[in-house]
Amino acid sequence: MNDQPHGYDARGGGCPVAHGAGVTRLYGPQAATDPHGIYAQLRDRHGSVAPILLEGDIPAWLVLGYRENRRVLDNPLQFSRDSRIWRDWKEGRVADTSPLIQMLGWRPDCVSQDGEPHRRLRAAVTDNLHGVTGRGIRRHVTHFANKQIDAFADTGRADLVTEFADHLPMLVLTRVVGLAESEGRSLAESSHQVMKGGADALTHNEKIMAVLTELAARKRAEPGSDFASGLIEHRAGLDQDELVNHLRLVLITGHTMTSNLLARALHLVLTDPALRSGLVSGQLTLSSVVEEVMWNTPPLAVLPGRFATSDLELGGCPIKEGDLLVLGLAAGNTDPEVRPDTEVSVAGNQSHLAFSAGPHECPGQNLGQAIIETAVDVLLHRLPGLRLAVPPEELTSTASTWESRLDSLPVEFAA
Repeated sequence: MNDQPHGYDARGGGCPVAHGAGVTRLYGPQAATDPHGIYAQLRDRHGSVAPILLEGDIPAWLVLGYRENRRVLDNPLQFSRDSRIWRDWKEGRVADTSPLIQMLGWRPDCVSQDGEPHRRLRAAVTDNLHGVTGRGIRRHVTHFANKQIDAFADTGRADLVTEFADHLPMLVLTRVVGLAESEGRSLAESSHQVMKGGADALTHNEKIMAVLTELAARKRAEPGSDFASGLIEHRAGLDQDELVNHLRLVLITGHTMTSNLLARALHLVLTDPALRSGLVSGQLTLSSVVEEVMWNTPPLAVLPGRFATSDLELGGCPIKEGDLLVLGLAAGNTDPEVRPDTEVSVAGNQSHLAFSAGPHECPGQNLGQAIIETAVDVLLHRLPGLRLAVPPEELTSTASTWESRLDSLPVEFAA
């Protein structure tokens, strides 16, 4: 790790009073290969809140403690989601073309707002997601899962990341929102690039917005029984920008989180013989598998972002008005203060941070759970003798600032 930053105050419980030289980057080679090692070292060095740098060496606070994460998530009056108060952006240190803007920039959607504007827009999303989830979502998942499996079922081998989990959720979501199936694979790749950040994030975001702008125009002219039409007709009265940005929100977050969670659930099923046996015998359910994944490898490791509305203290650190905070969901879930032994079962405990919490808690978690449970069930029934094709220790992951994804999950089965 780097040396202590300038401004380090040993009297403040190990918390620096300002970002300075030597502050840890939450991006780059080390962050890509060992994010949990970085979280642990930051916790040892700073406690429950640590100074970090994001892409472009933009300063932020990483919230590592479970209780501190809950305080931020539950208090939008102190920690707003409205990035228009972000001091570094207001003062010109973050360009509009920065990859960070794709994750942190203000948009006319429910994620970027608090209070009554948030409640109005969120109602449009939750009402229509509830309707979609109740209209044969498992049938759609079964259809696309079987179609994916048909492509490799005769070979006896597959990579369940690149040939299954990376695309299945987006194929389902394209059907849900009212897009053609042919759009699914391209949108899945663009969503991944937006989440990954880097130079291509802006280009891929523009591709997504172009597809959704065309969809919105088509559905205004020819509404149907899909999510996009439901948003248009909702009593919230979304304008064009609000409509397109909420379609973007559902596609990008719904796909990236669900595909990551699906890959992790399959990884757990294939590497834990006791768990696999429990599923086969009926002693365990797929929902309990997903729950364990959400505790130990949440699909979004770091949640962007909150902005301090005034000077305050968090975890012993002096947070200034306009400061950016990013929420360590993975770190909070393994906080020794609330979970001293991560080997102890978390069965039945749903207080994890994987879906965020507070007013902005993920509204699509039931949809994601339905996709994952149905997909795993179809896969296990279609592929007899399913097993890993490599030793478990050879499986690797690559992380961006916001998420850590399995690189591959090679399997063998009876052709």
